[in-house]
Amino acid sequence: MTKVKIVYASITGNDEDIAYVLTEKFEDLGCDVEMSEVSQTDAADFESSDICVIASYTYDQGIVPDEALDFYDDMKDLDLTGKVYGVCGSGDTFYEDFCRAVEEFDKVFDAVGATKGADLVKIELDPEEEDIKHLDNMAEQIYKKAQEMDL
Repeated sequence: MTKVKIVYASITGNDEDIAYVLTEKFEDLGCDVEMSEVSQTDAADFESSDICVIASYTYDQGIVPDEALDFYDDMKDLDLTGKVYGVCGSGDTFYEDFCRAVEEFDKVFDAVGATKGADLVKIELDPEEEDIKHLDNMAEQIYKKAQEMDL
């Protein structure tokens, strides 16, 4: 059974909602899913999963949220070769750096050898019906990539 680890950082609840949408979809696909909040998670947990997903908001001037900084830094020391990943998150287009943390996590996954399973998903505030379709599609693409890699 494909193991999925979903980690989220959420201050308003939007990214927690995103994580729940993804959890439900991956479970529907027959995966074993574990979801956790970033400050309660060790980055090394990704090493025992086939699929690694992060849902994060962007803080202040386009940076990774404070509660996710240690996790973000610890990710840089991992070797996630052979793992498939996806990154998504919520933001507010009012800000110039809309969803920049999503891009930052994408860069780290790439740097530590993980295989990108789907395009980044950036959501304006809370996930609406159209966003849920994008998240479901993201999960399906990531799962398909994991199957192609025999994970």
